[in-house]
Amino acid sequence: MQVVTMKRESTGHYVSISTVGNEVCRAFVPEPLPPSPPLEISPALQERINNAHLSVGGLNTIETLLPDPTLFLYMYVRKEAVLSSQIEGTQSSLSDLLQFEALDAPGVPLDDVQEVSNYVAALDHGLKRIRDGFPLCLRLLREIHEVLLSRGRGSDKSPGEFRKSQNWIGGLRPGLASHVPPPPDIMMDCLGDLEKFLHDQPERTPPLIKAALAHAQFETIHPFLDGNGRVGRLLITLLLCHEKILREPMLYLSLYFKTHRQQYYDLLQDVRTQGDWEAWIDFFMTAVDETATQAVETARRLVKVADEDREKIQGAGRAAGSALRAHHAMLQRPVISINKVIELTNVTHKTAHAALRTLENMGLAREVTGKQRNILFAYDRYLEILSEGTEPIR
Repeated sequence: MQVVTMKRESTGHYVSISTVGNEVCRAFVPEPLPPSPPLEISPALQERINNAHLSVGGLNTIETLLPDPTLFLYMYVRKEAVLSSQIEGTQSSLSDLLQFEALDAPGVPLDDVQEVSNYVAALDHGLKRIRDGFPLCLRLLREIHEVLLSRGRGSDKSPGEFRKSQNWIGGLRPGLASHVPPPPDIMMDCLGDLEKFLHDQPERTPPLIKAALAHAQFETIHPFLDGNGRVGRLLITLLLCHEKILREPMLYLSLYFKTHRQQYYDLLQDVRTQGDWEAWIDFFMTAVDETATQAVETARRLVKVADEDREKIQGAGRAAGSALRAHHAMLQRPVISINKVIELTNVTHKTAHAALRTLENMGLAREVTGKQRNILFAYDRYLEILSEGTEPIR
């Protein structure tokens, strides 16, 4: 008997809307998840999903590689914040963010680095709420958005509130846009359906596939006036932590999305217009696999650098003790002030300053401010590894 496979031509329908200037255009309204007809998981796609699961499992063992996994997590969260914000157009680097956090004195426009700092705070807020037992729901997404846009650029775009006006993606006006999300009066129904899907209604969906589908659906709905991309990427990590697929928030796909951003945009559009969920899931699972594998390799390289430098410091004679303590502090804060070294090591100002100068003379630290006061030192070898891929998009 021949099996007839149902094909999707679209994942939603269009409604006509009238925008400013009485321009009439079509807005896209997505169908509820999960997809209908159901996903076709070919053997090749299933292998891709299996590989992604294995790589995430390896990521969960990263704590066995690191003497103190919290140090890696602290920096990795900040790297993600930089990358996710760069996709939205900021020019801030990881070093800029660390200097900002150390002295509140960035070397780039304040709005850029403030936007990245807000991202760190939004992720921290979301994780705390989930760990306290709060559900992954629309209210939490609004809370995250409020923190994300609390200060700096975007703070005038209704932080914490779903939009009450029409927005669009690409083009100077909706009629020229590459995608026009559902109008506000329909949008809330779409969000309600998304929330049900996150809560496994009408059926349970495997977590990695759920993350892929939910991210795409959120970007299609585009429920905020600003910050949709960043909230949508945060949703991936929060969902996987909520589902306990990740023990710690160590999976971030922004570098992969940034590197393959045109393919990312094209595949999201293909989901809407052609119903090609399978191609999007294949891309998403590849991103998970490669990103998780790279994170483990990064952890190994950081351990190697720290061990090599620690061994070098141990040969520094009488200065080795305080220099080792300062080196450990720089593992926690690769851009650090003397006062932070004092706080982390409980030594005197004189000892902290001397220890940092010892590291500088050994080529392990570099003074980066060129000032007499409020000076900062950077652990360049460590920071170079962490900064890979965070060059601003030009």
